[in-house]
Amino acid sequence: MIFPSTMVEQLEAWAISLGPVRAAFFATVFTWLMTALGAALVFFFKTIRRSVFDTMLGFTGGVMIAASFWSLLTPALEMAEKIHPGYNWAPVAIGFLLGGFFIFLLDRLLPHLHINFNKSESEGITTNWHKSTLLVLAITLHNIPEGLAIGMLFGSAALDMDATTLTAAIALTIGIGIQNLPEGMAVSMPLRRQGLGRAKSFFYGQLSAMVEPIAGVIGALAVIYMNNILPYALAFSAGAMIYVVVEEVIPETQRDKYTDLAVLGFMLGFTIMMILDVAL
Repeated sequence: MIFPSTMVEQLEAWAISLGPVRAAFFATVFTWLMTALGAALVFFFKTIRRSVFDTMLGFTGGVMIAASFWSLLTPALEMAEKIHPGYNWAPVAIGFLLGGFFIFLLDRLLPHLHINFNKSESEGITTNWHKSTLLVLAITLHNIPEGLAIGMLFGSAALDMDATTLTAAIALTIGIGIQNLPEGMAVSMPLRRQGLGRAKSFFYGQLSAMVEPIAGVIGALAVIYMNNILPYALAFSAGAMIYVVVEEVIPETQRDKYTDLAVLGFMLGFTIMMILDVAL
């Protein structure tokens, strides 16, 4: 086991004492603070090597893909079997596709610019917003499904009274927190390189993850008050995360010569998230 059993039990007891909504809030505040910690490195470094950057992005993608399967789709299939015996694949497939379509719509509507892209390559509705604002919005779009996933798992655990689901929620929180650390740095460093001051670069870097506590609370409330949608909701979060990885994270790692390092980072992130879910 990667963590002592007493530590996991203490975290579970603490989450139960808080209730699902507050537990989801505090869990996503933790992931936000991890982003802020990564962004704070801008006070000590002005730039980051492209090889390190691509490796970190690959790591982020690996964590998100592993979390989508181990923390979201697997529990969704198990819950769906109780509601639709023999047809558990149906709500999971529907929720998964709806999650991807939701991010697709946001991607088309929300003005944003992926890291290391030129402003002329910005996506969404055409706007004259500053490049730094567009960069922050891109990472904000990335963080919405992460917050939803954590909130929905805590809400699911409360409804099912299932220790396995609660442990999965804790594992997902730890995994997302780990991958948010390099993500915060990946936002603040390019902003610093563009000429923004350290304080502003840090502010924008951590700002991108402020949406996670909001999304976490919304996710927990959604499944609590609409408990029949549990399998759909978890699969929805998985579909949203997969869309972000394939549309945003992976393409960004393929724009330079360090694609092999990005793949190794991806495999490391996937492995760590898998170990967290299985070992816990």
